[in-house]
Amino acid sequence: MLHRDRQVRIQVYQFIDGGLFALGLWLAWLVRYNWHGLPIRGLDHVDQIADFGAVYFWLFLVVIPMTPLILESQGYYERPIFSPRRQVAWELAKACTISAIGLILIQFMLRREGQQGARGVFVLFGFCSFGLMILKGEVLRLAYQSKLGQAQFKRRIILIGTAEDTQLLRDSIGPALQELEIIGEFDLNKSPLENLVSFIHDRSVNTVIINASHTVLSQVEAAILACELEGIETWLLADFFKTQISRTSLDDFFGRPVFVFHSGPETPWARLAKQLVDLFGGILLLALFALPMVVAAIVIKLTSEGPVFFRQERSGLNGKPFVMYKFRTMVTNAEQLKQELAALNEMSGPVFKVTKDPRITRFGRILRKFSIDEFPQLLNVVRFEMSLVGPRPLPVDEVARFDDVAHRRRLSVKPGLTCLWQISGRNNIKDFAEWVRLDLEYIDNWTIWLDFKILWRTIWVVLLGKGAS
Repeated sequence: MLHRDRQVRIQVYQFIDGGLFALGLWLAWLVRYNWHGLPIRGLDHVDQIADFGAVYFWLFLVVIPMTPLILESQGYYERPIFSPRRQVAWELAKACTISAIGLILIQFMLRREGQQGARGVFVLFGFCSFGLMILKGEVLRLAYQSKLGQAQFKRRIILIGTAEDTQLLRDSIGPALQELEIIGEFDLNKSPLENLVSFIHDRSVNTVIINASHTVLSQVEAAILACELEGIETWLLADFFKTQISRTSLDDFFGRPVFVFHSGPETPWARLAKQLVDLFGGILLLALFALPMVVAAIVIKLTSEGPVFFRQERSGLNGKPFVMYKFRTMVTNAEQLKQELAALNEMSGPVFKVTKDPRITRFGRILRKFSIDEFPQLLNVVRFEMSLVGPRPLPVDEVARFDDVAHRRRLSVKPGLTCLWQISGRNNIKDFAEWVRLDLEYIDNWTIWLDFKILWRTIWVVLLGKGAS
């Protein structure tokens, strides 16, 4: 099914499931205290209801948003509608167990005097929720399998394309065939368009899927226009360009539809969230590290000749040069000495790394060990030249010496203070190709939560001075 249809369906299910788990909590309380007419602490029925409101009702605010997230973590919403019952029951059992344990822990941590909930209620909550979710699943199965449900939810489709294309499409649809009914196949290269229109009339088709890989575009256009006149929804598969990495999305360019092929993070809201985290996180860290930075600057000035800061042109987003700031940790003529030390380079590829670099000052080694020399790059972050998390920026001359064009894809996002390379061994990694692989792994799997995870792990790497030199 279309991604947008799946998203709407999942959101509706999540809303229902949150309500069912909340109902499960109420039923658990009802069974625990009223199954045999047992009162709570000798209170009458009116007081029992009040007690439920004081002790358990606030947990609805936890259960309703929490349980759909737990179900999603178990892959519950990604499965086909008619998944095997054993698989569904296993996913639900894990989700209900996690939910029950979660409520016990939350109740324990946020307990209030005289308002402790019984653990038995939370255990019963897991069983009640499991039963309600199984019941909901069976009701949905019956609804989808009924004649009314089939007429309402199942799409009657025609596949347009060559025999080879349509067979590949059938194979890729797989389990979704339970939600689709393929009425027929049509090859525009062999049959006239009039036959397609007649077929639509005769079989009450409501969706046409066109695979244009081996079909002339003028014929595709004619088929789309014919379906438009019939009021039939048409899906045009956009895989006629065989990209290896890029993902495809449809957008609008001044009123004209365009296919967008992108290999980096694409979600606008996620990108905006990353920028906000960079801005406010950078300002917060600058304020937090202001005193250590002042102390470091004074010590650098007192212990070695030369400026406090080291400035160098680095390659930023899409290779655009920018001036990156660091605390100076080397002697002033470090760049000239670099040529003499070229034979000692321990890193493969265009990058220069030496474990015990003789150009580093005594205090500079301390700054590098705990990454204090990187603190001034927070200025680059708040100026939107860098991000808190992203591939490390390389000098412009090193980027120009990339021997593999594919390595330039690491420039498709803003460079950052830390990334997977920093938390995966740092200077212990001697192969530049492995460094790039980690950067591309970050780009291909980026989420805002991955950024927070990397930042958290970076804190411990910095405090312990792992992999620094």
